[in-house]
Amino acid sequence: NKIIFWVEVLAAMLPNFLLTIFVIWFAFRLSRLLRKSSDKYLQRFVQNDSVIKIGVSIVSYLIILIGFYVALGILKLDKIATTMVAGVGVVGLALSFAFQDLATNFISGVFMIIEKPFVVGDFIETGNYEGHIQTIGLRSVTVRTLDEQHIIIPSKEIFQNPIKNYNAGYARRIALNVGVSYGEDLEQVSEVSKQALANIPEINKNRPILVQYNEFGDSSINFALRFWVKRSDPLYFHEVRSKVIVGAFYSGVKFSN
Repeated sequence: NKIIFWVEVLAAMLPNFLLTIFVIWFAFRLSRLLRKSSDKYLQRFVQNDSVIKIGVSIVSYLIILIGFYVALGILKLDKIATTMVAGVGVVGLALSFAFQDLATNFISGVFMIIEKPFVVGDFIETGNYEGHIQTIGLRSVTVRTLDEQHIIIPSKEIFQNPIKNYNAGYARRIALNVGVSYGEDLEQVSEVSKQALANIPEINKNRPILVQYNEFGDSSINFALRFWVKRSDPLYFHEVRSKVIVGAFYSGVKFSN
């Protein structure tokens, strides 16, 4: 009698089992097709590959979860599915507190990828760190400093603090404090200073070179020498600044303390 009962139950549930298998297969198939076809389609609207991968992964997993939920409903196990979802929600809430920093870094990384405050190769300054961007991930950003040290900075530390991107601008102004003795001809000093800078190719000749006298010092008349360089990253900035000091020194201009 038990065998006959089991066979009758199996025969009654067989269509539902077959439909359940089809629903699960269809969910996985739809998820795979979404992963293959959405990349090319979404690239027309979104230029960031990382954002596309994250969005496609989330949608594909949602499709699979919905497929399993529908399959359990066909087998009349939807109450069990609801209980499992509630349990997963409680576990997820507990894990969210345990991995709060990880979640914050992940969300910060997603927003940075969307907003693009910098790209690989840019020289940035944030917090107590500065250097060239090596890699941009969801959890962290790798920065190569000027002394060739690699620093891994959590995404939230960059996203929640001011960022100075030196590559965002095409030029940068340098201001040097210069001093000449009281016996010098100030007009000639201005001309000599400008001529010393004119021979340096890194200086942007499309911007004016300014010589502006500021004050009477104890042993010199102090003025500011202001000019623009073609690039804004610090390494280039210091190289040009050094060349200007050398050029001004050999031109007879003394720099004040």
